[in-house]
Amino acid sequence: MTQDTSVEKRGWFGRLKAGLSRSSAKITESFAGIFTRRKLDQALIDELEEALIAADLGPATAARLTAVLARDRFDKEVSVEEVRGIFAGEIARMLEPVAKPLAIGPARPHVVLVVGVNGSGKTTTIGKLARLYQAQGKKVMLAAGDTFRAAAVEQLKIWGERANVPVIARGEGADPAGLAFDAVQAAKEQGIDLLLIDTAGRLQNKAGLMEELAKILRVIRKIDATAPNDCLLVLDATVGQNAHSQVEIFKQVCDVSGLVLTKLDGSAKGGVLVALAERFKLPVVAIGVGEGPDDLKPFTPQEFARSLMDLD
Repeated sequence: MTQDTSVEKRGWFGRLKAGLSRSSAKITESFAGIFTRRKLDQALIDELEEALIAADLGPATAARLTAVLARDRFDKEVSVEEVRGIFAGEIARMLEPVAKPLAIGPARPHVVLVVGVNGSGKTTTIGKLARLYQAQGKKVMLAAGDTFRAAAVEQLKIWGERANVPVIARGEGADPAGLAFDAVQAAKEQGIDLLLIDTAGRLQNKAGLMEELAKILRVIRKIDATAPNDCLLVLDATVGQNAHSQVEIFKQVCDVSGLVLTKLDGSAKGGVLVALAERFKLPVVAIGVGEGPDDLKPFTPQEFARSLMDLD
């Protein structure tokens, strides 16, 4: 590892740790309150399990973590630091299979449909992904498919300017499917490697949303039968357990191939990522811990697990 890469990794770990500070504080403060007794008995296991569930890790994850702890340490003295270390190690193992950055396959363009409810951070995520992949030497194009919100179109144009990538956009109220068709066509003609298509996310009208996304899929498959190559669901970490129902709904709409979790820095519910990984087994492509253009990075399980348990 070069010195620059090492410094960058340490810098990102620091931002991740700071971003997860609300989530880690919720967990560590709960643990500190529990550790009035030192020997690991069933009562202590039950209290730890309740603390993990309260921190949005979910019942299945909480049961798995406490079972690992009990296997080796039951009826022995344990410290809160030891428990956090064991939990961090097991969480990292649980998350390892889902840590998969977006891989651009042989198709040109590699078409990515980005979905999620309004306010989840979809448009910002697209802009940050554009920067990330452009920095890797990829030719990137954006499509402003959320034509129902003029602000979303303008926001994507700004991100396009920042990343110096072209943006396909139409006026407010334009047909999203027609725009997606034009974007795929233009990306093919211009030799684009990665096309990121923004979409609307109006969950209050689920039937309309599903119909609209189904139309986008039908239309772009007229140009490329394999498109989209990925469907990324962007989730706002502050919604906590509600993220589960969002995954279920969008899995009905399109074949969700990966998750992006945003706003971890604004939430004490970062533990929900572990619960989502345990339940849905979907790849976690990237996580975001701030508004800055470089505050979205590929997901790294060990760094996330240690940050969540407030370990260096």
